[in-house]
This record gives sequence, C-alpha cells and structure tokens, in this order.
Amino acid sequence: MPLVRVSLRRGKPALHRQAILDGIYRAMRATFDVPEEDRFMTITEHDETDFSYSPNYFGIDRSDDLVMIQLTVSNTRTVEKKKALFRQIAANLTADPGLRPEDILINLVEVLPENWSFGHGIAQYVADKS
Repeated sequence: MPLVRVSLRRGKPALHRQAILDGIYRAMRATFDVPEEDRFMTITEHDETDFSYSPNYFGIDRSDDLVMIQLTVSNTRTVEKKKALFRQIAANLTADPGLRPEDILINLVEVLPENWSFGHGIAQYVADKS
C-alpha cells in the first residue's frame, strides 16, 4: 500500500494535478504490484517562498515546474521493481500532464509491513487471522 505525497508550486489547474495523481497510480499498478483500489494520495501546493530546490543538483536542469513525489511503501520490492516504477512514473507524467523528465523527483520511504493500519486500529498486514 503506497502512501503518495506530491508537492509542487501553487497555481497548476485541477486537471494538471489530477493527471499527476492518475499517472503515478497507473505506474504503481503496472510495475509495483499495487492492487486496484489501493489508492491513497495527496497533493500539496506551495507558494514560491515555501518551495525550495536545487536547479541543477546531479547536473539535472530543473524548473519551477518541479514535482516532488514521495511514496511510503512496504519494504517488499526489488531494486528492479523500484527502477521500473521510477521509469514508468516519468513516462506517464511526461505524456500527461506534459512534465519534463528533469522536473520529476521521486523518493521512496520503505517501512516494515507491520507499520500500516488501514482502519479500525488494526495492523492488517500482520493481524491475527484467528
């Protein structure tokens, strides 16, 4: 169950923001074994003074259209799956809403499966089945 948080500069239209969430979700479904309906995502918009980034870290030419994507996930995927996810997110968001690949920053935060509760105060991944 990925928990997705997206940060970007304030001012993009609703369709642009929705395309970002939809593109990330499709990439997770295609590459990361995410089941249908496993969709928990937010977008936070920031004013210019609250959105700071390096315009050239790692020699990558970023613009004010930078989108920072953080996914909190269970630590159950291989490096190959992670790389495939990164590639698919970039491909999807380049196609729609038309982001430049240079403006897509992705960070995975891995946690143990027992660190999730989907509701009712139960750790569903490790709940007693009896």
